[in-house]
Amino acid sequence: MDLRLLLVGLLLGWAAQAPAQQISIGLGGDVTSIDPHYHNLTPNNNVADHIFGTLVHKDEKQRPLPGLAESWRPIDDLTWEFKIRKGVKFHDGSDLSAEDVAFSIDRTGKVPSSPAPFTIYTKQVTEAIVVDPHTLRLKSAAPYPNMVIDISTVQIVSKKAAGAASTDDFNSGKAAIGAGPYKLARYVRGDRIELVRNDAYWGPKPHWERVTFRLLTNDPARVAALLAGDVQAIENIPTADMARLAKNPGFGIFRTVSNRVIYLHIDSNRDKSPFVTDKAGKALERNPLKDVRVRRAMSKAINRQAIVDRVMEGLAIPAGQLLPDGMYGVSPRVKADAFDVDAAKKLLAEAGYPDGFGLTIHTPNNRYVNDEQIAQAVAQMLTRAGIQTKVEAMPANIFFSRGSKLDFSFMLVGWGADTGEVSSPLKSLLATYSKEKGMGAANRGRYSNPKMDQILEQALATVDDGKRELLLQQAVDVAMADVGVIPTHFQVNTWAARKGIGYTARTDERTHAHAFVPVKP
Repeated sequence: MDLRLLLVGLLLGWAAQAPAQQISIGLGGDVTSIDPHYHNLTPNNNVADHIFGTLVHKDEKQRPLPGLAESWRPIDDLTWEFKIRKGVKFHDGSDLSAEDVAFSIDRTGKVPSSPAPFTIYTKQVTEAIVVDPHTLRLKSAAPYPNMVIDISTVQIVSKKAAGAASTDDFNSGKAAIGAGPYKLARYVRGDRIELVRNDAYWGPKPHWERVTFRLLTNDPARVAALLAGDVQAIENIPTADMARLAKNPGFGIFRTVSNRVIYLHIDSNRDKSPFVTDKAGKALERNPLKDVRVRRAMSKAINRQAIVDRVMEGLAIPAGQLLPDGMYGVSPRVKADAFDVDAAKKLLAEAGYPDGFGLTIHTPNNRYVNDEQIAQAVAQMLTRAGIQTKVEAMPANIFFSRGSKLDFSFMLVGWGADTGEVSSPLKSLLATYSKEKGMGAANRGRYSNPKMDQILEQALATVDDGKRELLLQQAVDVAMADVGVIPTHFQVNTWAARKGIGYTARTDERTHAHAFVPVKP
């Protein structure tokens, strides 16, 4: 072959890869909708970050940064003012204004059939006042110091495009008009999401012209796609594959402790529970999960360190509360229950169940790292303590749909605190369910403790940061002593990328295509 032709071919091949960059990324969690207000779920919120955008952005440690709002300030005890960034265009070329922001906040409470609505973050807004196209004031009935961080969770949509739009209109792309760094090209449910760069984006221009998110919820398939070069990066490295990928010089590994707690939600409110039986499988007339001694016994029967070491292969931290150490609102007084089967059996006997009872744990099998395996381990541990437990696993879309209908007695779930502080899981998972107040939106066990509610509400109206944190810690103390949920562990967030691509690991699990950047090998 002519050497000059060979060199030209090599240069053309290199050029084809360099400027017109494309990246495919394997996601570990399924995306249930493109509608950014339909389902408060991390995979959905992650994709929405690319297409829409929020008033307040967050860095990799969840510290607030200017986003679509370039500044904000309290006007008085009941009013926050946001200055909307000028010159921001939606993907259709129209201007983004305060009207769009007010519409987006209002829309969060009006999306039909939402499995987990965003109203835990917006119900405090009693009025949105459009002062001018670039000034919005948000009113609350009481002082609300968390206004800025809560509003950071709300994606801003175009009032013109989404005014009469359904969730299906977003999924088809018709209403998916945002102001984010990427435009939606195609959403194929359960398969992929294709994005193209928004060259009119107000912020830093992303490196990648085209992005494909592959929905690879099966762990071996996700790793195989990375090894084969079908994707250039993946999230949620399976624990079984971490060691070999870390030793492979062709890949880079990125990790950090997550804000996500994996926990067990308990049907602690109903007199009868659908999946609680005697040892022979007959439904019990009285729900033992209402008794705190039973819930405490279940917590003590779980060997968290064994789950971390054997199921998670070290890529987790035992959990006794809702957020890991160092985050705002974590109580210094709450520790993970020590594993103690004898103590668990004693508590069950005191509660009137010396021979235990029967129970089913429901779990997704494609949402969290090793979710089904964790549920199997928990079932074995509870069975040893006398609670004969079986596992029913299912895909995440079915699991969340049924969970929101309160179909289960005992379920394995995860919660990532988008706000980076403990009021998020307290409001959503443990506050008494109230559609009017926007509380308990993901409280699928319908746990209720008036004392905890009162402390939480006081905390949310306390402006002083130090005093508010002390109150939040007290709320954590009350809820964990009452075993409102049973935390098992905090995940360690992981990503892998082919050599030459870098990523900054995030506590919030977000996999941002625009944050994957070329690096020198």
